[in-house]
Amino acid sequence: MIRRAKVMLSSLSGKVAIVTASTDGIGLAAAQALGQRGAHVVVSSRRQSNVDKAVALLQSEKIQVTGTTCNVGKSEDRERLVNMTVEHCGGIDILVSNAAVNPFFGNIMDSTEAVWDKILDVNVKAAFLMTQLVVPHMEKRGGGSVVFVSSVAGYQPMQALGPYSVSKTALLGLTRALAPELAQSHIRVNCVAPGVIKTRFSQALWQDEDIVDEFKKQLSIKRVGEPEEIGGVIAFLCSKDASYITGETITVTGGMSCRL
Repeated sequence: MIRRAKVMLSSLSGKVAIVTASTDGIGLAAAQALGQRGAHVVVSSRRQSNVDKAVALLQSEKIQVTGTTCNVGKSEDRERLVNMTVEHCGGIDILVSNAAVNPFFGNIMDSTEAVWDKILDVNVKAAFLMTQLVVPHMEKRGGGSVVFVSSVAGYQPMQALGPYSVSKTALLGLTRALAPELAQSHIRVNCVAPGVIKTRFSQALWQDEDIVDEFKKQLSIKRVGEPEEIGGVIAFLCSKDASYITGETITVTGGMSCRL
């Protein structure tokens, strides 16, 4: 049993993983899960103070980590993140695209062009452009793994979160579009669609008991999920255990029905 645990935790040894928006919530949990399995993780956030805090935490857990500021909505920040990773770590094997914004809450017909531009720029376009930047470096390493973090809202648009939900649906399509093209370079592309997870980003949902009670009616597992429960699935998709999986979205929702 002990020997098996050691094999599992070293399954990503020697790999380099970029995780965007990774100083809190699902991003941090993904960095922890990848790091616990031996990967050198590169974490980022828009604020240096958040980066410093996450790096200190991961280092205290004996995880190999490098941190930097990055706003994925800016091309110069994306390029700096990738270049710094290659310079400091020697290459890139894994990209977990987790960064997302939601500047709007309300009736979708009240959403503005500026709202749509912001959401699509960060949640969809930046996810693709980050992939475009890392692919040449993955090819040099003989392959790699890309994981997009979508949402159950990509299947079932959430009330008052229309534009955000549409952006998460787009990631399901992006996963399908990229997978066959990148397979020839031995790069797998998959997606994770979390349900209601206890993060700061979604606290408006899980802190409201009435909303949680309504969600629980749709769940088989009658509770809100934890970030670590998403991080583990992401790490699995990046490992050899998932070597024959590409173009797929794994829903991690506690049993909420998901159809598209």
